[in-house]
Amino acid sequence: MTSATAPPPRDGYGLGVAPRTVDAASKAILDAAGELLASEGIEALTVRRIAAAAGGSTMNVYSRFGGKDGVIEGLLIDGFRRLGDAMESTRTTSSPLADLRRCAEKYREFALANPTHYDLMFGSKKFEQPQTPALGAVAARALNMLADRLERAMDAGLLQRRDPLLTAQMVWSACHGPVSLEMRGVGPPGTGWQEVQRQLIAALLNGLKANK
Repeated sequence: MTSATAPPPRDGYGLGVAPRTVDAASKAILDAAGELLASEGIEALTVRRIAAAAGGSTMNVYSRFGGKDGVIEGLLIDGFRRLGDAMESTRTTSSPLADLRRCAEKYREFALANPTHYDLMFGSKKFEQPQTPALGAVAARALNMLADRLERAMDAGLLQRRDPLLTAQMVWSACHGPVSLEMRGVGPPGTGWQEVQRQLIAALLNGLKANK
């Protein structure tokens, strides 16, 4: 693999503001915050609401996560981990380009199935989270997986030999653009965003094909 190696996650949940103890209460806090995010949106993520939904006190949130920012970082890490899992769930086959297209499909499926979580990860300005080493590592994992699959296509002579990580960022951008527009209702009614993404990925991969 020639793409950058991500730094290892920290102990516990791998949070920059890590829970001091990894126990049932810590998991309950993250689970409750995730449910609030899914049902009521980003604005519901206050320490008081998270603590009440988890069935504990606000002190539990502060003692385990340092406050709201630590919980939000946990949600971001969980989101990037699940996005990476979704893309990685597409097994590698004898067709590296088809594998890449399926990764793009899984990206879109994750975003549409988890709209508030995806908005927290990519679209929200309400909580601007500094990128800690732990958060950077889990986000890099998904990007590096794309880079590995692109490098496999390059090794097979299907794509031009170029920086796999930079090329992975291009593919990620082509995945992110259409689904973000779709989720925000941009464009004329009835726009087939799934087809838009499919055609965009196909055009990108076609432009990257190795010269025969």
